[in-house]
Amino acid sequence: MSKPREIDVRHLGNPLVICCYELDGVLVDPGPESAHRTLLEALDGPPERILLTHIHFDHAGATGSLVRRWPDVEVWVHERGAPHLIDPSRLVASATRIYGDDMERLWGEVVPIPERSVRVLSGGETIGPWRVKYTPGHASHHVSYLHEPTGTAFVGDVGGVRVEGGPIIPPTPPPDIDLELWHASLDAVAAWQPERLAVTHFGSYDDVDHQIAAMHEALDRWGALARQTDAQSFAAAMIEEMQRAPDATATQAFLQAMPPDTLWPGLDRYWSKRNR
Repeated sequence: MSKPREIDVRHLGNPLVICCYELDGVLVDPGPESAHRTLLEALDGPPERILLTHIHFDHAGATGSLVRRWPDVEVWVHERGAPHLIDPSRLVASATRIYGDDMERLWGEVVPIPERSVRVLSGGETIGPWRVKYTPGHASHHVSYLHEPTGTAFVGDVGGVRVEGGPIIPPTPPPDIDLELWHASLDAVAAWQPERLAVTHFGSYDDVDHQIAAMHEALDRWGALARQTDAQSFAAAMIEEMQRAPDATATQAFLQAMPPDTLWPGLDRYWSKRNR
């Protein structure tokens, strides 16, 4: 059984930012609609299914456009995310308040998905060769998928951001960051004993034990720093960490995949809910 194919959708024309995976007629996290033409050029035809780890635009934004093109495609998504695929109006309104006039350039068109096309997941399912696990921590609607024949765990953002084998960093934008749940989700993925982890930002890695241990450590380290410092100092420390990537291209991919100024607010919100 071959490994999953990695498709770089070249978000905003840049490499190593968003990786869509193709395996046995399945796409995992097709990326944003703004980059979907790059994805289309890489495909030989329609997929049977699109599996979403979560509904953030950088992972799932192209899904509606793909279903509009290929109405028979089935979309898998967690039950907390499904309503926002069927009616994305609230999601789009919220994002537009953040991104303003840059919304279309960054993410493109957000197309509603017919309810009949959506397969709603709760976690714990085994569907053919796929196992599903609910893995919150980064997002309340996050799931991970294990493809048993290849031993590949598709872990979205729960496995962290890692570019060209560089540092492993947790993406922590608001509003759903929960460090305890994230640690538990990493333990759940480890219990699968996968042969490799496939992360959306960027690529698949065979050093599973190292990556999971590094993510546990990184969650504790960056969580503690956010509690002790302000947004500006946190962003500066994060930029310094990203500059440890193998080269300038990888550093730029880090900066685009997880803009440093978006990371402290998610952790600050987490600590505020716990009264620090």
